[in-house]
Amino acid sequence: QVQLVESGGGLVQAGGSLRLSCAASGSIFSISAMRWYRQAPAKQRELVAAITVGGNTNYVDSVKGRFTISRDNAKNTVYLQMNSLKSEDTAVYYCNADIFTGRLPTVSFSTTWGQGTQVTVSS
Repeated sequence: QVQLVESGGGLVQAGGSLRLSCAASGSIFSISAMRWYRQAPAKQRELVAAITVGGNTNYVDSVKGRFTISRDNAKNTVYLQMNSLKSEDTAVYYCNADIFTGRLPTVSFSTTWGQGTQVTVSS
């Protein structure tokens, strides 16, 4: 059983910063891509940022220049540094990862989601 646990959400004023963390635990063989999604009320879940195991990153246009995704492979953890926050960044933020579990020669693959953490930006 693999778990992703997010932390770091909260209430912040517009222009402020927050850092989200997401740690994977369990019988992990390796982790491939890791991502952050968000879902605002009455809106579809959207991909905010993604990072490969080698450190290549991608961002949705609305957060470019303000958010930075990073990872610590030794800790199986992904981070999202969010600066210059706006009210429209208010959402539940979810981490997501492509995880290989088990041991050789029997390794399984799954895409796992965290439980989400609320980010609220007040204007």
